[in-house]
Amino acid sequence: MLKWIATAAVAALLVPVAALADAGTPTASSVANSMCKQQLTAMGAATFAATYGTNGSKANAFGKCVSKNAAGAQQDVSNAAKTCTAQQADPGFATAHGGKTFDQFYGANDSKGKGADGNAYGKCVSALAKQSSQAQSSATLSAAKTCKAAMKADPAGFATKYGKAKNAFGKCVAATTKTK
Repeated sequence: MLKWIATAAVAALLVPVAALADAGTPTASSVANSMCKQQLTAMGAATFAATYGTNGSKANAFGKCVSKNAAGAQQDVSNAAKTCTAQQADPGFATAHGGKTFDQFYGANDSKGKGADGNAYGKCVSALAKQSSQAQSSATLSAAKTCKAAMKADPAGFATKYGKAKNAFGKCVAATTKTK
């Protein structure tokens, strides 16, 4: 029963940011989920599991990834919302965007009756949050590659620096991401 609940909880988190663009602004959990799905695909299951220190469960690794990235995702959404609000209020927006207004640039009226403004704002926040989260994911992927190479080149040195526990690779990725 507990395993089913955990599986259902992880499955509920697997909604990508793109699917939420029409529903309004993305949430921190949707952005974090999108980041983790991108990382899982790019790294492969084994490296992903090593990065997020699991007990051998992909669902456990995914949950830890989402949890680790939630604060950054919240910041991404918050910053994107601030930027989009400023862009909406900018009287020079059209001049800087090929003569298109904010609504024309980011979106148009949709069939759900929300109006162009609400649709455009959600698309703006979604696009900017996605850009920021992709940059963070790229940094993590780069750090994982660096750690994999370091572990292969000097296993003893790697173990001395990061330990021999299951979370050693994750420690390396975290430390390397912070230095980049």
